[in-house]
Amino acid sequence: MTQPLLPAEWAPQSGVQLTWPHAGTDWAYMLDEVQACFLRIAREIAARQRLLIAAPDPDDVKRQIADTVRMDNVRLVQCPTNDTWARDHGAITLLCDGQPRLLDFKFNGWGLKFAADKDNLITRRLVEAGALHGAYENRLGFVLEGGSIESDGCGTLLTTSECLLSPNRNGQMTQTEIDAYLRRTFGVRQVLWLDHGYLAGDDTDSHIDTLARLCPQDTIAYVKCTDPQDEHYEALGRMEAQLRTFRTPGGMPYRLLALPMADAVVEDGERLPATYANFLVLNTAVLYPTYNQPDNDRRAAEVLAQAFPGREVVGLDCRALIRQHGSLHCVTMQYPEEVIV
Repeated sequence: MTQPLLPAEWAPQSGVQLTWPHAGTDWAYMLDEVQACFLRIAREIAARQRLLIAAPDPDDVKRQIADTVRMDNVRLVQCPTNDTWARDHGAITLLCDGQPRLLDFKFNGWGLKFAADKDNLITRRLVEAGALHGAYENRLGFVLEGGSIESDGCGTLLTTSECLLSPNRNGQMTQTEIDAYLRRTFGVRQVLWLDHGYLAGDDTDSHIDTLARLCPQDTIAYVKCTDPQDEHYEALGRMEAQLRTFRTPGGMPYRLLALPMADAVVEDGERLPATYANFLVLNTAVLYPTYNQPDNDRRAAEVLAQAFPGREVVGLDCRALIRQHGSLHCVTMQYPEEVIV
């Protein structure tokens, strides 16, 4: 068997998963608002490729979306859920000799912060329902969320030490042991550990997809703070400095593209984790979160157009999502070809 490949997000996809918000989730107090946001996301995805939606009540979801979403591209699957963060409870897909392997890692509510008993079973249920195609692989002995790792499909994995070294995830393992596990499991040549950077209001212990993202042609798009009065200024400055030291497996520096730092969004005295790094790459488009900040929203689109030439860049208002401390990438999981058929 050839070396396993963890495809980059911009590799050809068969579709994207959403896990729909319902009254039994933390969204209950703002359900109409967040379901409207999910509807917009579903519409943009299904207009371009297949969409898999997991939900306790698929008929209710169908009633919400049928009038405006391209339904011939939608597959609805009944599934009990705690919450909606598909990025972190979804399968992480390897390609082995071109065939998909669906790795089902343990999801423990971002280090035991939230209930995840139902979400931790979603991948297995979707495989058993025939909604995900590929060789199922039980990896429930290791805690790993999709939002905590980035792959370029060429041998590099990008992550943060704050998240992967969290004692409530795999605290029995050292960084050296986790590094070796990631290399062995995903067939990568190097793991780049980002030691700096955070977002106020983030529940994930600094998921990489809130801070810095691998892009084609040895590019990293990252959040840059230019306001010395902002609480993130120092930490994100150290993050930028460390990104400048990273090298490709061939020894070359990465091309760095700075995304704007969103202006502070505060609710009940708490700053919410608004970030433009939380974008989703589709086959022909990049969907990115907007926050009703016209200048920042426009600048983010311009940067993403540089990072992904040839793809349409589409902004989606994600102010609803950050009220539960995530954004667009966090609620989606893409799958390579042949997984969603």
